[in-house]
Amino acid sequence: MGKYGRAEGPEGHILGAPKAGHITRLEFNKRLEKDADAREAFERQVREEKERRKAIRERELMISRCRLNEGFFSHLKIELGKLRFAVSKTQDMEDRVIELETLGKSPAGRKAYDKMQSDLVTARKSLIKLLTSDDVKATLLDMVEQNELNRLLLTLLDENITNAYQGNQVRRVIN
Repeated sequence: MGKYGRAEGPEGHILGAPKAGHITRLEFNKRLEKDADAREAFERQVREEKERRKAIRERELMISRCRLNEGFFSHLKIELGKLRFAVSKTQDMEDRVIELETLGKSPAGRKAYDKMQSDLVTARKSLIKLLTSDDVKATLLDMVEQNELNRLLLTLLDENITNAYQGNQVRRVIN
């Protein structure tokens, strides 16, 4: 802390150590403000980079998911047993036991995530079916008869009604 009660950087500056590229960054921002085409190109490039990174993450998740098979979990249990019953235990070993136990719970989490994902897709389809029908009340009664109503669909309907009231679209809610 500095003498005025503020956090100071290693050199005694309030804002921390000076950083390079400040002038370049300011010039770049000014150029973006002036040139709409450059701004659009930059924003497009940022969007494409985000999409590319998202696609890479999705691919890595799919690859990792395929590797979480019975062989992996049996090896995990063996490793966990070795660490639990080791003669001399260190803090690193205890931390590793906690990590492995958490990893061992991942199949249940994966199943719950898959179920939630399928429930969300089903609720979305039901909501679209309900909102695009000509007779909402009859469609709702049919859905009740076919046991298509679930908690997630009711939550989505409630959010839709709330948003309609906030957007002064009361006629859409009543019909």
